[in-house]
Formats: sequence, C-alpha cells, structure tokens
Amino acid sequence: MPSLIASDVDGTLISSEGRITPRTREAVGAVRDRGATFVLATGRPPRWIAPVADELGYAPLAVCANGAALYDSGDDRVVRVVNLAPDTLDWLADLATGLLDGVGLAVERISPGSHTDDDLLRFVSAPGYQHAWERSDHAEVSFEELIERPAIKLLARCPGLSSSEMFGILAPHVGDRVDMTFSTENGLLEISAGGVNKATGLLMAADYLNIPSDSILAFGDMPNDVPMLTMARHGVAMGNAHPRAREAADEITAANDDDGVGRVLERLR
Repeated sequence: MPSLIASDVDGTLISSEGRITPRTREAVGAVRDRGATFVLATGRPPRWIAPVADELGYAPLAVCANGAALYDSGDDRVVRVVNLAPDTLDWLADLATGLLDGVGLAVERISPGSHTDDDLLRFVSAPGYQHAWERSDHAEVSFEELIERPAIKLLARCPGLSSSEMFGILAPHVGDRVDMTFSTENGLLEISAGGVNKATGLLMAADYLNIPSDSILAFGDMPNDVPMLTMARHGVAMGNAHPRAREAADEITAANDDDGVGRVLERLR
C-alpha cells in the first residue's frame, strides 16, 4: 500500500461531466480505510476544491495551483504558498506580451489562511483577458495592478493558439527562472515560481502530513502532471492522457470516463 496516493482532478479523477463515479469513489474510500492517505494534486486554486470534496464525500488535503499552494480543505485554510515575486511577474508580462500577439494575462493570488476572504480579488486579470473556462469569477484590474503584488500563478491566454504552440514560443526564453506548464490545449499557459510543480507540492504535502514520501502513487493526464508522474514510485497516466503524460508514466490505465483511477486502486485492496 502506498504511503501517499495523489490524483489530478480534471481529466483524471473526475469524468468529463465533472463527477466522480460511484466505482472510483468506493475505491478511494477502500484504500483510505486501509490506511493510505489520498490527496489531490491539481492546477485548480483552493476556491475550486469544494465541489471535488463534495463528490469524494470527505475534505482532502490538496496540492493546488500546480504545487504553489497547499490547501487543507477540511479546515478551509491555505497552509503553505510559494509566490512569484512582483519583479518576476513584470519580467514575465513583458516577455509574454512581446512574443505572443494578443496575449491576455491574469494572476492567481493566495495568502495563508482562509481562502474565502476577498474571494473576487484572488483571481484578477488585465483588460482583454478571455477566460479559458465557462467560469469567470474574477476582477479586471490595470496592467500595473496585475503585477504589483506576489501571485502563485501567472496565466497567459491566447485563444488563437494551442497551449503547446504557446509553450514552444515562450519556453526558450524563460530558462529555470520560472516553471511553465499547461493543463489544457485551449491556449493557456500556467506559470509558477522556478522549481515549483506538482512533484515539489507533493513533497510539501508529505512533510505537512508527516508521512513518508518514498512510496507515492500518482495519477495524471496532462503535461502539468509529468513532474509528479516521474517523481512517484509508480506514476499512472489516464487512457485519455496527453502524449507527454503517457511517456512519463509507468502504467497507462483506462480513461477518466471509464474509472481509470478506480481500476488501479481496486488492485490495492
């Protein structure tokens, strides 16, 4: 039994309809009953964890924003964060606007403590940003205001390009000053502080929980999952996974709509 089981959310734990199937929910409950710790490792911010907790039937610890924030959903508290500094945000904004025609920029801000205070100001965008999802719970601020405070994640959005195309344009220019990835091909890059990813987030979670980090089972489907799939003792990519995630994994399971996570967990009973 792994000491820590970590699952991405979108495209992995939940179905394309945004639900956790009864089979997968039962399998998660069974491994927890046997003593395993099950956590989430997602690009989502803390404010988007509650629906997943409702589906699971309990409040998990969550590695959020691709490793930049650790969120205890049971206590509704962000316990650790790793920020991009304002000078780095300024540099990134200049780089992105110079290389990506028509790019829109937004940032996610989180401070330790309850994530519900001033929730509208957690995610802010510069004028012209087009949201990549149906949800648009953000405030619009000036370009100067966007970069004046630390943030856990900068989002760059180009509806006319794929995320892979955007990555190919920016990656040669960023080096290791920041960590850049994507969780959708819908023209969106997610940029965190250098060295911050889901693997470092899981190590932070293991330290917080005071459990071993040398026996991790991880599930994912997109390039932002690659660091934890390669770091884990056993990394599992979904049947619907991006090629980069499939290449990084030790095993390919069924798709998220076919209980891919649940099928692997059932073997641990």
